[in-house]
This record gives sequence, structure tokens and C-alpha cells, in this order.
Amino acid sequence: MHPTEDLIPILKKLRLSGVLESLDLRRRQAVDDRLSFEEFLYRLLHDEVERRDGKQTTSHLRRANFEGSKTFEDFDFGFNPKIPKHKIIDLATTNFIARHDNVLLIGKTGVGKSHVAQAIGHRTCIAGHNVLYTSAHDVFCRPRGDQ
Repeated sequence: MHPTEDLIPILKKLRLSGVLESLDLRRRQAVDDRLSFEEFLYRLLHDEVERRDGKQTTSHLRRANFEGSKTFEDFDFGFNPKIPKHKIIDLATTNFIARHDNVLLIGKTGVGKSHVAQAIGHRTCIAGHNVLYTSAHDVFCRPRGDQ
């Protein structure tokens, strides 16, 4: 049996089957670059951590129920000069979560509340938190039996 074939059941049992995706590449790299065993192992396991983080972020974003892909990078602060940019940038850090602060976005229709809320949610998902995006209308006006 090939050594990689021997690894497959062990990696699956340890829930590390994603390691198989980068094993051959990292093994060739270790040989070509004469990496130490520790450096090879670090890079292999780092790939697994990145794969899991990416998978978790994708899952968080999917479950958040965003209307689209709204981020701060594509938010035009010039669109509405009344928006307190420094406060929005502070919210973008997601530090309010650690402080256990509540955030309420209020204003007239069309001023950018939904975009900001989804951009905050997007950053929050990337930070590893669960998010559920919904409109105030759905929260307050939807009949109880509708889901």
C-alpha cells in the first residue's frame, strides 16, 4: 500500500481529510525547497486551518440571509454626507460585539441603512460570529405563523 493510502482512514477519523488536498503539493514543496519537517508540517496544517476558516466563513455568510454582497469596500460615503463616517468605521471593526453593545440603524428610506447593516454583518461573519440579517418589516409586521 502507498503511504498516502494508509493516511486516508487516519485523517478521516481525525477529521483532517482536507489535509489530503494539499499533501502532495506540500510534499513536493518540502523536497524542492529542502524544508524541515517542522516547516512542512506547519504549512500542511496551516492549509487545513485556512480551509476550515474559509468553510466556516462561507457557512456564516450563507446562513446570514443577506440580500446581496454588501461590504464597506463598496459603500459610497459621499452618497449621503450626513452619515457619521467615524461611527460607521468604528462599527466595521466589530468591537461592539466584545463590548456587548447594541446597534440600531435608523433613518429615512434610501439613506444606506441596509447596506451598512449588511456590511457590518459581513465583517461579523468574517470575524467568526453568527449573523441573521432581516428587515424591521419582517420582524414587526410578518404574521407569527409565516416563516
